[in-house]
Parts: sequence; C-alpha cells; structure tokens
Amino acid sequence: MQTRRHFLHAAAAAGALSSLPFAASAQQQERRFAPQPGGWRTFELTTRVTPAMAQGAHQVWVPIPSVNTDWQRSLESSYSTNGSAKRVADRVDGAQMLQVSFDESVAQPYVDVTSRVQTRDRATDWSQRSPAREDAATLAYWTRPTALIPTDGIVRDTARKAVGDARTDADKVRRIYDWIVANAWREPKVRGCGEGDIATMLETGDLGGKCADINALFVGLCRSVGVPARDVYGLRLAPSAFGYKELGSGSANLKGSQHCRAEVFLQSQGWVAMDPADVAKVMRQETAEWIKTVQHPVVAPVYRGLYGGWEGNWVAYNTAHDVQLPGSKLGKLGFLMYPIAEDKQGRFDSYAPDDFKYTISARELKA
Repeated sequence: MQTRRHFLHAAAAAGALSSLPFAASAQQQERRFAPQPGGWRTFELTTRVTPAMAQGAHQVWVPIPSVNTDWQRSLESSYSTNGSAKRVADRVDGAQMLQVSFDESVAQPYVDVTSRVQTRDRATDWSQRSPAREDAATLAYWTRPTALIPTDGIVRDTARKAVGDARTDADKVRRIYDWIVANAWREPKVRGCGEGDIATMLETGDLGGKCADINALFVGLCRSVGVPARDVYGLRLAPSAFGYKELGSGSANLKGSQHCRAEVFLQSQGWVAMDPADVAKVMRQETAEWIKTVQHPVVAPVYRGLYGGWEGNWVAYNTAHDVQLPGSKLGKLGFLMYPIAEDKQGRFDSYAPDDFKYTISARELKA
C-alpha cells in the first residue's frame, strides 16, 4: 500500500487548499496555462495493429473517435487490413470501433485505421451563466453506477464528507475536485492508465494511480451525490502549447499516450471539462520535485485551468463504461481506450503494446 502522508486530511474541502503554505521561492514566476476556445486544429490519427501473439484465429477491436461536440469534430475514418473488417459500436454507449477477424491461415495479420479529427481548447467562463438543455433521463444515466464506479457505500460516504454542507451542484463539484487534488496522487508505477476500480482505492486507502483511476474517482464521487459526470477516454496527440511536457505528447509513437478526462453537468453551465488527474500528474512528474501544493507556480495555473477547461491537443474516443465488444466471447471492458485483441488463449495485454503489437501516430494537418 502507498504510504505517502496526505498533505490534507481526507475530509478537506475547497477552502483548505488556499491555506497551504507557499513552497516556491519568491524568484519563481508562475507559468502560463490558459486554454481558450478558438480555432480548430485538424489531426490525422493512425493506429496500426500487427498481432504478434495470436494463436490461430483471432479478433482485433480498434477504437475510433466518435465524439462530436462544440470542442471536437470526429470526421471520416478509413482502414486497410488482410482480415475481415466491419465498423461496429458498443450497444449501450455507442462507442465506435473497427472489428477485424483473422482466420488461422493469415500468416502476418495487420490492420491500419486512420481517422481525421478536429479539436480545440475548452474553457468555462464562470462569470456567465450558459445553461444547456439536457433531458432528465440523460442526466440520470450519467449518475448511474458501473462495475468499476459504484455510487453507494464507501464511495457515497467519502463524497458526502468531501462536499460537507455544499448544496448547489457547482459547490459540490468544486469541493470534490479539491478533495481529489488534495488526496489522490499520480503513481508512475501503475501500468497503462490504471484500472479505475474506485471502491478498492477507497477501501485500501491507496489513492495513487493514473488518469483512469483518479478521474474515475472524481466521476464516482460526483455521481454519488447526484451530479451527472462521465469519463472521456482518448489520446494525447501533440505537445502542450504552454510548455508542460506532461500535458502533451512529445513522441512520434503515441502507443503510451492514452489519457482520460472527465466532464460534469452543471445546471448553470451545461457539460463542463475537468481533469484533476492531470493536476496530479504535473505535481508529481513535471519537475524533479514532487510538488505538494497547488500554490506552486508550476501547478497553480494547471490547477485553475483544468477546473472547467482543457487543451485541444487531445482527441476523445468515447465516454463508454462496461463495454461489451461485439463478437467477443469474454467479459466486458471497464472502458475502451486501447486496441483490444483476443484469440483462443484469451485477451491480449493492451498495456504491453510492444508484445501485442501495435503503434499509434498522429500528424497535424495545416489548413
């Protein structure tokens, strides 16, 4: 179990963070991180899968961007393969993917999936009310429990302690965001993006993890107190325009650049961007020092900016949980953010791309 001493008690609320000691020297100047909605960026994203571990007939599922909003346009996708392919979707949440079947006669199976997407920065103007209409059934759906995100028991108890006497949805979210930043931490040793098993995290007291853990915890706490919330699963495409190495991808091969974010629905704003997991990542990995305060000049702008916004150097695949892969003979996935493959021996390890085997790349297309 992780033994790091939390720098705030588990019941800390929003105001406690502002009282943390300022650890940086007076000579340090606050860095800039201020995403703002503006022009669209166009990316071409290519995933190449060449299953290296398959024994006999097998199947591959490659996620395809399927989110269309005021911050992302999922455009056309194409593919080439020496297998039998069809575009399919999860029947519950509509996550799009390419399903490819290979029979045992295919000696060197491959599939290439190329998608074009347009993205842009997000930011919430908290001084303006801009409510969005959403029907009651949809909002109720985004408060439901899932296999990895229960909304009762220790999850609800923790959320109630975190929100304290907050009554509005906005106040509850603010306190939960601050609770997550104060109590969860980035753990680099966790494989991939983590598993997102939030009840186990809380029961063990080990709140160290990666984005699929930390943002799932945020989503679960929000849902358990009646605030609609969802994880958004995707991939970093390009470096951060603000110079943060941990908030972008600096590699030509994006096989390890998966990242999930979160959204909450506020009555006064509609769906709002959130990413406490990336605050934790900057605190732990942006500098050689493990930064323990959000007032540090490296962390402060990220802590502010990721409450209500995020940078458009990232693409969303879907918002699906408990994903049943069409044609799969195995159980549901907690989420779909990686290529998946199965043969008669079972499911491949998506967190081991060099064994699996797959590569992911992206290039920005200039207008």
